Amino acid sequence: MAKTIAPIAVSFVESKAILKSANVRVNDVPTSFTQFTLKQQKPAAPLPLPTDGVRIVTLDEYKEAALCLAEAFAEDDVVRYFVDVPDRAEWTEEERWALHVEILEYVTYAHILKGLVTTIGDDFGAVALWMPPGQDMDDLWTIFRSGMWRLNYRLSAEGKRRFFSEFVPLLHDTKHATLGDRDSEAWYLVYIGTKPSGRGKGHCRKLIEHVTKDADKEGRATYLESSNAANPPIYRKFGFEHKRTIHLQRAEQNISLDIMVREPVGEMEKTVVKN
Repeated sequence: MAKTIAPIAVSFVESKAILKSANVRVNDVPTSFTQFTLKQQKPAAPLPLPTDGVRIVTLDEYKEAALCLAEAFAEDDVVRYFVDVPDRAEWTEEERWALHVEILEYVTYAHILKGLVTTIGDDFGAVALWMPPGQDMDDLWTIFRSGMWRLNYRLSAEGKRRFFSEFVPLLHDTKHATLGDRDSEAWYLVYIGTKPSGRGKGHCRKLIEHVTKDADKEGRATYLESSNAANPPIYRKFGFEHKRTIHLQRAEQNISLDIMVREPVGEMEKTVVKN
């Protein structure tokens, strides 16, 4: 994103776990949401309270929040990885845009149900999707209520291969390899994006710090994946460190994602940084 933080690559938080467990094929195309584990989740960490202009998005507002992200990620290679595929070459840009928005509506709704969706600014100027510690989307109720099950039918054959066979396992395994035993204990910043009209106003900083200040108090790490090469230097200002780079490889050119982790900061460390 031009003047503020460019969008982070979506990872469909813990839908990775959902999809990783599925192993059904139709016409040799991987599908998902066909096997479910109705497991009891760990108690979720308390959600940060609204503050400094940041407010929590409700279910009635999911379309507006998703549209903000769709505009922010309109040209993002990762978010469009499942839409701009060879077997949909005949689709118009209007059809591609509609699917792009639809996917983000599913994801946003699921995060309102099981995670944390925040916004700031006029008319959803910026939006962040978080998955708190102890939470995921690996349950039948969330998959169906959010509409994410429709991905089995809305994505093309190549789109499903990219999503179910490549993207989901890669992000799932990378997050676990990076965080280890802390995988389920960390805050996960899945999406953050700003509308063109909301850029340059410090919205993303407030959305990030809204959660990281609580993560510091709880002694928890914060994890993200970034698909924009301009982002890592910006995220370092918020305490994130680059851990590794991974690549999606089914398109004509590889698409890179930078993996970053922010360790919790104590009060003494904050004082040193400010000074």
